[in-house]
Amino acid sequence: MITAEIPVAPAAPAPPVLARRAWVEHVMGTAVSIHVRAVEPTRPDIEAAVRRAFAHLRRADAVFSTWRADSDLLRLQHGEVDDVHGWVADVVELCLEAEERTDGLFSAWRSREGGRPVFDPTGLVKGWAAAGAAEHLAVVPEIAYSLGAGGDVAVGVGPGPSVTAPTWRIGLEDPRTPGRVADVVAVRRGGVATSGAAARGAHVVDPRTGRGVARPGSCTVVGPDLTWADVWATAAWVDPERVARMLPERDPEYSLIVL
Repeated sequence: MITAEIPVAPAAPAPPVLARRAWVEHVMGTAVSIHVRAVEPTRPDIEAAVRRAFAHLRRADAVFSTWRADSDLLRLQHGEVDDVHGWVADVVELCLEAEERTDGLFSAWRSREGGRPVFDPTGLVKGWAAAGAAEHLAVVPEIAYSLGAGGDVAVGVGPGPSVTAPTWRIGLEDPRTPGRVADVVAVRRGGVATSGAAARGAHVVDPRTGRGVARPGSCTVVGPDLTWADVWATAAWVDPERVARMLPERDPEYSLIVL
């Protein structure tokens, strides 16, 4: 009989137990929530990152608000100032790219009475601002995070070996029955954006007609970047059938859900 020692691999260490903490503030005309999962969610660096994220959103509101008379955007629209925050130039470039990428279904330019064009990036700014705010969380080690702003959600994980990206289950509200969840998407990293008329009426304008889009339903886009998920969701609400054809070719990492 031959005997031999059989090597036994050491048991893998148990994954860390993550606790969860949430913060909510009212910014940019909506309730913004930040959820963090970490072994110690009360860490000072986490709290500091959350403060920076909300400060980022407040600054974006000060620059792009269509309700505050002192915002850079409204003063620019009224011809009161030429020197505006550098974010305005960044957003202009993004809006031009978005218009090209969506074949004009997304547009940040609208006509005033008399036909004078005006720059109005509200269809992009909330998702862009939320994505920028989430970057303050993405650099915090060993956390997972979710930032939700109205119909826009960004999720991800900070650097470090001890926290793997958990799955966040994001409910999509039934646009015909408020309070009812019609579908759930599971996301580890990326963004989820929803556009429709149930909550805010016909606020999305069809650039082809200049009229607001008012019909039942909603359009949700899921993908790696919340800014572009938001752009595609807006475009899809204008013309869901056309976006359903374009999206696999233009941005195959993004998927469309029509309710």
